[in-house]
Amino acid sequence: MDAELEKVVESGKLTAKAADQLEKLRPGTYCLHKSWGFGRIADWNLLLNQIVIDFRGKKAHPMQLLYAAENLTPIPPEHFLARKASDLPAIKKLLKQNPAAVVRNILESVGGSATVQQISQMLVGDIFQEPEWKRWWDSTKKILKKEGHFLIPAKKNEPIQLRAEKVSRASELLTFFAQARQPKEQAAALDQIIKFHAEFSDNPGSLQSIVATIEETAARNQRLNPALVFELVIARDDLLLHFPQLKSTNPELTLVRLIEEEEPRLALILPKLPSAKERRVLHVLPAALGPRWSARALQLMQTNNARMVAQIPRVFVEHNQQADLRAALERGIREHSVTSEALGWLCKERNGEWRDLVKPELLGAILSAIERDQHNESSRGNRLRDLLLDDRELIPDMFAGAEITVARDAMRRLMLTPVFDELTKRSLLARIIKLYPTLENVITGDQKEEKSEALVVSWSSLDKRKAEHEELINKKIPENSKEIGVARSYGDLRENFEFKAAKEMQAVLMRRKNELEAALHRARGTDFSNPDTSQVSIGTTITLRERGNGKQESYTLLGAWDSDPDRGVISYQTAIGQALLGHRVGETVSLQADQGTSDFEIASIEAAPVDVVFTSAAADEDIPLAVHAQ
Repeated sequence: MDAELEKVVESGKLTAKAADQLEKLRPGTYCLHKSWGFGRIADWNLLLNQIVIDFRGKKAHPMQLLYAAENLTPIPPEHFLARKASDLPAIKKLLKQNPAAVVRNILESVGGSATVQQISQMLVGDIFQEPEWKRWWDSTKKILKKEGHFLIPAKKNEPIQLRAEKVSRASELLTFFAQARQPKEQAAALDQIIKFHAEFSDNPGSLQSIVATIEETAARNQRLNPALVFELVIARDDLLLHFPQLKSTNPELTLVRLIEEEEPRLALILPKLPSAKERRVLHVLPAALGPRWSARALQLMQTNNARMVAQIPRVFVEHNQQADLRAALERGIREHSVTSEALGWLCKERNGEWRDLVKPELLGAILSAIERDQHNESSRGNRLRDLLLDDRELIPDMFAGAEITVARDAMRRLMLTPVFDELTKRSLLARIIKLYPTLENVITGDQKEEKSEALVVSWSSLDKRKAEHEELINKKIPENSKEIGVARSYGDLRENFEFKAAKEMQAVLMRRKNELEAALHRARGTDFSNPDTSQVSIGTTITLRERGNGKQESYTLLGAWDSDPDRGVISYQTAIGQALLGHRVGETVSLQADQGTSDFEIASIEAAPVDVVFTSAAADEDIPLAVHAQ
């Protein structure tokens, strides 16, 4: 023991045990503290009863001797943190040349096991940035799996362990399978064995017991979990294909037989399979079902699984029976019975094998499918709706070379659909009109009044209409959708009063939404400044004198949505407003009064206050409120 340290012990300031611990913490030694982390002993000052440590974020930190002895853990020079502190360039070089050695050093430094997060904490910051670490770890993990001395768990939050002896990849995979307790875990372990089947080339016989276990699990689970059984049987077949020397213990358990037995449940089973295995099942349908496979495949095409719908046509093409599918699709398009998923697939594949099906009739089928899905509260219609709107070449492709009469009928069908607002309809109609310019009168005839007459409105009333529209979109309609969902959960919709009431409210809200959107599209805001006072015009206050008794009345003529009859504020669209417009001072106009028609002389015409509106609060106080243009 150091002589000075012995004196401190003899003086009673330090125990012998603490002194022995301090002997391991001589200047230059690296250490760890539970709060401040990694550090290096910089100096002793026994006279002041202190030890000085350089921590990463706290240089020259003094600590009393006894506290240091009890709370500092010395680490050897071969500890990863010590090596990184003493020779960082060498560590960086080793990370490139031998990453497995670095991971081994880290694991040895922390007791033989560490999670991925703990490993990253030792490397990210002074060696790697986060993106660099992820790339390095992805490649290093593959090396560790091959190396054999590292146990890499399936779950990321479990620690990586350093093995005392090297274990082959084959042995590791067999261990994973043996440790699997649930059938789903067995299936995942089997997929890994198939992925690395080359590791078993020297000893394929070790897999025979796995074949027996898989077949036993499949036989036991077919009734309750048929999708898992399909996965197991397909994986078993792949294993037998790689290793012909392996033998099945249940030769009758085949994919063909499974399809035959589970045919009524195929529509429920297939969506639960991984994509590659679902594809395998579909391509075995002809062998399993014989001549009736095509009819069954067409039924599966009517499901709402997009992945399945996209895969089945390939089976028809593979067996040269695409004519059957084409005929079924043509009939479905004509009868508007094709599902949204099938229509979406057809639109996306329109430039290939199925180009001849993309005709004007397809638009009607699409609109019917969207309307049907919207009525059933399905999101599938939204996907098809978005496809129709976003793919700007889809409608032109449908109508390429079509007769103008067919295009006219399609436009009328589009104009009648309730699933689009007026602006969206215009956008879609414009794509047809671009091909047939003479058909513009189809919409201008129906919307002539709307195009020729804009609505003059005050800025304040326009803001109110916009606020109402926003409240509908962001609050009332979403709340109504939730009410429909809750009411649907109550059971039988035929006797479900809450559901019917919520659906009726939905119709009211959607109708109001469409009305607001149409009105807002026509609206033109103004603050009524500088009106023409030489005659009655929008934005003027008119004083009328009744012929005969000389009684006077005043009206302020404002926008289409500005009205407060009690205070004489009227819209220019009212009967009185229309009767007054254009007349000058001194002229006589006939207006409908309580006792019939009366004649009034226009006594004066003045400019109304800018953007006059009378709020309910102002009306209560008998005070007009002027709001300036925004």
